[in-house]
Amino acid sequence: MHTTNIQGVEVPSLGFGTFQLSGDDCQRGVEHALSVGYRHLDTAQAYDNEERVGAGMGRSGVDRAEIFLTTKLDSASLSRDRVEPAVADSLKKLRTDYVDLLLIHWPSRDTPTDETLAAMREVQEEGRVRQIGVSNFPPSQVEAALEEATIFCDQVEYHPFLGQERLRGLAVEHDFLLTAYAPLAQGGVMSDPTLEEIAEAHGASAAQVALRWLIAQDHVCAIPKATSPDRIESNLAALDLELSDEELRRVDGLERGGRVVDPDFAPDWED
Repeated sequence: MHTTNIQGVEVPSLGFGTFQLSGDDCQRGVEHALSVGYRHLDTAQAYDNEERVGAGMGRSGVDRAEIFLTTKLDSASLSRDRVEPAVADSLKKLRTDYVDLLLIHWPSRDTPTDETLAAMREVQEEGRVRQIGVSNFPPSQVEAALEEATIFCDQVEYHPFLGQERLRGLAVEHDFLLTAYAPLAQGGVMSDPTLEEIAEAHGASAAQVALRWLIAQDHVCAIPKATSPDRIESNLAALDLELSDEELRRVDGLERGGRVVDPDFAPDWED
């Protein structure tokens, strides 16, 4: 498994995302992903599927120590007195004694980030959380969080049509992970002529090219979601693809600020 080293921790560069997966589809997806070689799983309290993720892990037979598992605190669990109970609930649903990474899912307009991070550090010190970080934090908010705690990760939308140059610079400077969600632009990469042309030259798919472009970058991993076994396996096969420097530069040139996830409670992305 291809990994990236963050603060001395080896993180699998390609993970299995579970956003919008539920019920048996989620459980089977997790089980199949682990059976074919994934060792990085991503979920969240807001996805309402932690129980199914935990069941899939249990049925897979893969040793828990081999899996890098991430979950995220929802907006109702960010105050100092809510973090610990929320973590306890997640651990129970996930059928595990710890998560490898706990994130603040979205910046809060009601609860100061330093308050949440302080409570997260407490459960980290207890061993129930190995690393802590944030998600959907723009550069200025990441910089503020770094003043309060050792941040291991910022998880953000990232794909060929949406660059994250400022955040990548911060990730390298401060040695934190930049995790790319929606790495296929919710299917948008599939029909891009440049990605298709590069893919054809390698006997690959446009999705594989997009994923390989991401994980070729320092301090970056990607967590594509898939439901069918074929797509789960196809995404993982991106690890076997080798792109030339010229091809990587061509993908760089596709950036156009093409954000696809922008809810009304999102932060100022340019801040």
